[in-house]
Amino acid sequence: MNTQRPRMLMPALIGGMLAGVLSAIPFINCLCCLWVIGGGLLAAYLLSKDSQDSLTTGDGAIVGVFAGIIGAVLNTIVSIPFNAMMRNPERMRAILDRVSEYVQDLPAGLEGLLESGPFSGTFSIAWTLLSLVVSMVIFSAFSLLGGIIGVSIFKKKSDPNGQVNNDVP
Repeated sequence: MNTQRPRMLMPALIGGMLAGVLSAIPFINCLCCLWVIGGGLLAAYLLSKDSQDSLTTGDGAIVGVFAGIIGAVLNTIVSIPFNAMMRNPERMRAILDRVSEYVQDLPAGLEGLLESGPFSGTFSIAWTLLSLVVSMVIFSAFSLLGGIIGVSIFKKKSDPNGQVNNDVP
């Protein structure tokens, strides 16, 4: 058995690109977690296609995490212009005013969030970096799941002699 680890960079890049771009586009991003799982699944498929050895669950998990991190970075970059177009502080203020009619104890500082937070209509590096960190955690988790599922679906079967059967996807 070959002890060389499979090359994971290209499968992770391609899977991460799928997850990051599709989950950043408005109206398509409603399936965000599905895109991220699909990115991990695609990365695992590409990894198994390029590997001569039978892959382990750990291989799928690693390529899934890498795809998730790449997807989160791309999601953050691609979503910046979309977020700039979608921000409307007046609309968010109206929504929170309607909510405050029904809820008596709103958290303190909510107005300050509207003035300087993600709904202020201005670009904030701090909010973007916070969003990136949260996205990395979420994307990595869901893409890891996709990578594990992908390896279990696409791994090559070995015969009783320990030889890998490349005919089975």
